[in-house]
Amino acid sequence: MTTPPDEGEEQVPISVRLGTVVPPEDPEDWTRPLTWVAAIGMLSGPLAALAWLGLARPTASSSLLPGAVAISLALVAGAMLTGSTQIGRIWVFAGTLGAGLFGALLTVVTGALLSGERQVGVASPSLALAFLSAVGGAAGAVAAALTALALSDLVRPGRRWLPSAAAGIAVALIVVRLLASD
Repeated sequence: MTTPPDEGEEQVPISVRLGTVVPPEDPEDWTRPLTWVAAIGMLSGPLAALAWLGLARPTASSSLLPGAVAISLALVAGAMLTGSTQIGRIWVFAGTLGAGLFGALLTVVTGALLSGERQVGVASPSLALAFLSAVGGAAGAVAAALTALALSDLVRPGRRWLPSAAAGIAVALIVVRLLASD
């Protein structure tokens, strides 16, 4: 059983009610949320994976470390970039964490799509690189988000990104190094 729409809801165009994106009336609305910066941040890890797998596809598990470090650092940097577009401590935390997890997911999908070879019982080096990078980048994004949350009341917004990024990068490097060691 459906309920009839409210009077205010009938005045809103159907395209807006269904979620279709409509251009804003005020051009300044495009710069307020910094949507393009947040999108670049969320896509930095998958784009780094795409570039790395396109230019230097790993052929063996022993050659995963340089690519995994580069891609996981791109994930952490992108997550921090997205989190820096947010206002408020909870939004900074959620933006950083969400961008890191979304970027990690897309990195694994990119690795799976570009792996080329299919193996039974063991992952291809391309997929292993993407997974290793995603785990390291996601761990770094969690550390960066928690650091940004902890520092939000102590440090001005323009200065909290540096310690948060440093914590995220350190955790990403440690996780990638631990997972890549044989």
